[in-house]
Order: sequence, then C-alpha cells, then structure tokens
Amino acid sequence: MPHLPHRTSAIGRLLLAAALVTTLASASAPAFAADTDDVAEEPTVRWSVTPADENGPDGRTAVELDVDPGEKVSDHFAVRNVGDDEVTFQLTAADGFYTRTGRFDILPADEESVGSGTWISIPDEVTVAPGATVVVPFDIAVPETAEPGDHAAGITASVLSVQTGDGGTSVGVESRVGFRVLTRVTGEIAPAAAVTVLTTSYAMSWNPFRAGEVTVSFDVVNEGNTRLIAEGAVEAGGSSVVFPAEDGIRQELLPGDTRTLTAVVENVWPLFVVPTTVTLAPIVVTMEGESPTLTPVVASVPVWAVPWPQLIILAGLALVIWAVLHGRARSRRRIEALLAEARDAGRREAEKVDAS
Repeated sequence: MPHLPHRTSAIGRLLLAAALVTTLASASAPAFAADTDDVAEEPTVRWSVTPADENGPDGRTAVELDVDPGEKVSDHFAVRNVGDDEVTFQLTAADGFYTRTGRFDILPADEESVGSGTWISIPDEVTVAPGATVVVPFDIAVPETAEPGDHAAGITASVLSVQTGDGGTSVGVESRVGFRVLTRVTGEIAPAAAVTVLTTSYAMSWNPFRAGEVTVSFDVVNEGNTRLIAEGAVEAGGSSVVFPAEDGIRQELLPGDTRTLTAVVENVWPLFVVPTTVTLAPIVVTMEGESPTLTPVVASVPVWAVPWPQLIILAGLALVIWAVLHGRARSRRRIEALLAEARDAGRREAEKVDAS
C-alpha cells in the first residue's frame, strides 16, 4: 500500500466530492496481544503491537503496574510493520472494558475516555519502515485523587482504509491492534462480588422416562475494586454444572462490571418445585497471579417443574384401573340381577305347582 497519510487525505476529498457516506468503524474487535499472538492483517498492511523495553519486545502480553497515587511511570511498546510498504500508524490510548462475551476492548474513537486512558501519554503517530520495528516510549501519570484498585486501559496502533460496502458505497474502516494497560493504584484493596437477577426455566422431556433440564441466567457483579474471574457451579435437583464451561471464555470482570451468565443443568427430574442454587467462587486477580481468597457467594431460587408427562401417564393408569374396576362392578351387578331374576322365576314356578 502507498504511504497511508497521503492516501487518507486524498480518499477523504474523493468521498466528499462524491457525496458518499463514510463510516469510521473498527473492522472487528481490536486484537489485543493479551488475547492472541496473531499478527493483524489488512489488505496490504500487516503489523503487531506489544509491550517492550528500550531494545524491543520483551515478552510481555500486557502492561501491568502497581502505582501510587500521584506517581508517574514510563514504559515502552513496539510497533512492528510486517508489510512491504512504509506505514504511518495512528496511536491511541483509551479506557478499557470487557465485552459481554468476555473479550477485552477499548473505547472507539468517537467516545471520550474518563478513566485510566487519560493517564497515558503517547505520540499521535509513528512511521515504521517495511519489516522494521519501532520502540515507542509512553508515560502513565496517576492523579493524586485516583481511587485504589484496578484501572484498565489499552494502547492501539491503527490504520485507515477504504472498502466497498453493499451497493458500492465506500466505507472508511479503521483497523487497530493493541495491548492492555492495567494499573493497580495502591491503597485499600477490597475485592467483593455478588450474584443478582436470577431467572430460571424448566424444559421437560415429553418422554416420561427421561429427565428435563433447568436453564439459569444470573448476573455476576464485581462490587470491589479489584479484577475478578467469575467461576462457580449451578446445582438443580441433584445435578450440577460448572461455569464457565471448560471450552468457554474466561470471564474476567473489572471493578464495577456486571456480566450476565447462563448455565444449563441437565438430568433434572420434574418434582413440582426444584431447588436451584448458584455458587459463585470468584478468583481475585493480582499482579503476581490469581488467588481464590473470596468466600463463595451463594444465591438460591426455586424452579417450577410440573411433571405433566408423568401426570398424564398416572391419569391414564388411573382411568384404566377405574375402567377395569367399574367393568367388574357392572358385571357383578348384572350377574346378581340375573340370579335374582332366576330365583324369582323359580319361586313363581314353585307357587304354580303348589296351587295345582
């Protein structure tokens, strides 16, 4: 690709002249080094962004720092151009967050940061030759008034390209790659979590000899000032399942985050009312690793599970038994009536004989 800055201005004039609608959007969720080792790809531009020291990438996948209020620290990151052309990358630092699916992202360009994204000072852009790596210094200045606990931000390097959308419309697409910057401000660290908004449903099997399943949705709330990993189990009617599933995404929550999780418990027999319990065993994320230091949080809710197939079978059996018993009673009454009629006929014959 030719040098990006010249192409960007030329494209902008072309789009305005043609009265086309240009949309600035991320091609996908930003690819953060902490989440993937893949190099981002764009039609003719390929690059990576990783934490570094003064000499180049240092093996870190994210920047994690313990910083006092009012302290300023310096660090570095490396932008590597894997493409065949020199490229000028736009550099951005912004507040970070986790999506509903548990992926890390930063605020889009049209949203203003109000948290730790504003603590980071970086150059506006960097130009990298093909095949080269440029180390970029940056500073983190923590305000004196910063609250103790974890604060998340991210740094990205992006390029702008124009792609053709539906109907031939030209669309400006910002592709960005970056890494997480997690700052723990020293002070009183108080992890806390809660489970709220439990909703349940029971799906029965119409095969009366098979159990149904209970679906439980609930909110995990990080009420403390540290990052937490949401793990635990849901138990219903003697069966249980863990969350997240073994092949599921790790559910990390920043302070103040709320994440809605859903678990399906199978092999639950309908017993009119099925006790259901959610046990959250949160793991506290520290700069040194992870620690299960929090007491598990337990929330319970009953699930209505009327055993209609079994009740229908019982009703059918009751009807059959009633029909059999009723038939026997009718047969007995009929036989008794015939016997009584025979006795009466016998008496009448006997009386006629005596009279003669």
